[in-house]
Amino acid sequence: MKDFLTQDEARKLVDKYMEKGDKIQSTQEILDSGLIPELKEFKARPGKVSDSIFGGMVSYADKKGQRVEYENPHFETKNGIPLRIMVRTQRISTHDISRGEIPFKDQILAANHNYMRRMLSSAIGTSQFEVEGLEDNSIVVAAENLKQIPFENVLRAYMAKSSTSTSLYQYYISGGRNFCGHNLPENLITNGLLPYVMDTPSTKSDEHDESVSPEQLFERNICTPAQYSQIKNSSLFAFGMISQFLKEKGLIAVDTKTEHGINKRGEIVSQDEIWTMDSSRFWLLDDYNEQLKKLDRREIKELDPRSYSKEFARGFSEGEKGYTDEQRAKIAVRYIEGVQHLLGKRFEPDMRSNEERVVSGIEKIIYQLAA
Repeated sequence: MKDFLTQDEARKLVDKYMEKGDKIQSTQEILDSGLIPELKEFKARPGKVSDSIFGGMVSYADKKGQRVEYENPHFETKNGIPLRIMVRTQRISTHDISRGEIPFKDQILAANHNYMRRMLSSAIGTSQFEVEGLEDNSIVVAAENLKQIPFENVLRAYMAKSSTSTSLYQYYISGGRNFCGHNLPENLITNGLLPYVMDTPSTKSDEHDESVSPEQLFERNICTPAQYSQIKNSSLFAFGMISQFLKEKGLIAVDTKTEHGINKRGEIVSQDEIWTMDSSRFWLLDDYNEQLKKLDRREIKELDPRSYSKEFARGFSEGEKGYTDEQRAKIAVRYIEGVQHLLGKRFEPDMRSNEERVVSGIEKIIYQLAA
């Protein structure tokens, strides 16, 4: 029996953290404080769950939909590679609405991502730099600032039940039968296996994403056929690697999304999260197989596998409301359980303050990498 935190132990850890009431400053507040003198003139680009710091022109839509533009000072590595620092936050967003903060989510997804990144970098590449002294659960990431290929590369092996508008499930139950260029059979079931792993790209924006066919990406000049072919084929290969790895851990690789860009050498590599519980779905294999038997015996009407993914959190979403403290705690416990299964080891959190973790991480990056 692995030395995992039990569900009760995980809940006690989460409750202790929430009672502590660590005041979490925004990335911009930390930059403005002067604690990192080298970045005092920089502005961070806020994201749904992560903030970015990089040189040159920055443009994004704020919470009111207004376009914000500014120019940061030049920022590159000692080798002349454009540098981007990403700061993970505890924020969680569903249905394009921010729902609040989940204890330990930043650390959990960092450890999850770094584990998968190392496994798959030979297949899909990586923009990330290794920085001495940054643990895998570090919430600060150093990467090359790529020329982004602006679409989400979504692969699906199952028709996972989902409440998101871009999902295959929502499209199928509304009567659609050609999704992103794939003809769908009439006998698909909720949370059932698809005929093959389907590539179902999605446009990427600050507002709302849209599932499209590869041809639509080409028509909109989002990417070229050759770029798409490389991203699709390498990602399908990575999907196979992950599926075998997870099967040995008693888990199912359900679906995932990755993002890609072009580095200074002209190579297409992955960027941002790789096979995390926010970007992917994982189901318990034994639980799924047992439910298949029950469905066959008509003991249940629908497959409802135990999931380690953000879909669990989406179930608490209501209108534009944020999550309650109790919901935040339950979601945090599920993330802890999930990362333990994925990594095969006990979750050990960094209990330093958020400010200390951000500042010390950025200082290491600047000292080792920045020009």
